[in-house]
Amino acid sequence: MTLSLIRGWSAVYWRELLILRRRLSRMAASMAVSPLLYVVAFGWAFGDRHMPDGRTYLEFLIPGLAAMASMTQAWSMASEINISRFYWHIFEEFQAAPVSHLGYVLGEVLGGVTRTLLAVAVICGIGFAFGVPLHLGPLFWLAAALNGWVFASLAVASAMLVRTHADQALATSFIITPMGFLGGTFFPLERLPDWARSAVQLLPVTHAAGAMRPASYGLAPPLFSYLLLAGLGLASFLLAARCVDRARD
Repeated sequence: MTLSLIRGWSAVYWRELLILRRRLSRMAASMAVSPLLYVVAFGWAFGDRHMPDGRTYLEFLIPGLAAMASMTQAWSMASEINISRFYWHIFEEFQAAPVSHLGYVLGEVLGGVTRTLLAVAVICGIGFAFGVPLHLGPLFWLAAALNGWVFASLAVASAMLVRTHADQALATSFIITPMGFLGGTFFPLERLPDWARSAVQLLPVTHAAGAMRPASYGLAPPLFSYLLLAGLGLASFLLAARCVDRARD
């Protein structure tokens, strides 16, 4: 089982890296479009305003956009898996190969985390281009990777459960998009009513933003956010493995 897991994840992950290398320039450009529009629009509108902690709005916005990208880029793996499953029948090839369900999930999730880190790097580059000072230490990247792990695992599970691309689009519209806007990306959570603030505290991206933002300031992020993301990542990974195992039948 261990040997099968090692062989499995490396083959799946290598395939994702080859796809990423082939599409790198186009993917990097697409990763930059939405964050650049947000920075330009909100930067011009609120860039000279200061947040309650005395920092500019752009200093607040860039880490939030990085947290949102760590979610959306990891989740985009679901569409990639759907295409390869429904049209190219890649999943059936993995079923016939000596690849365990854990190996398949691990390879796909690592591919999602890799895309996550690339997207966050693109956004940080945009921030530097606009003169936003960022402290990109290990804790910043760890929070991004953990959040990417959570949503890449959920993406694999979702791809095994949905039957059509329309179902996948519905999940994105009703779950992922609201998370991106309500998870402390564009505005401080303190401005929400108490009931809404309690609700958004349940979202993984809220804790990703809550960890990445102080880390980007060079401050100590809350340990609880990392523990929560790690726990959710483990639960999501096991859920994805279960869904893949059932999809084999």
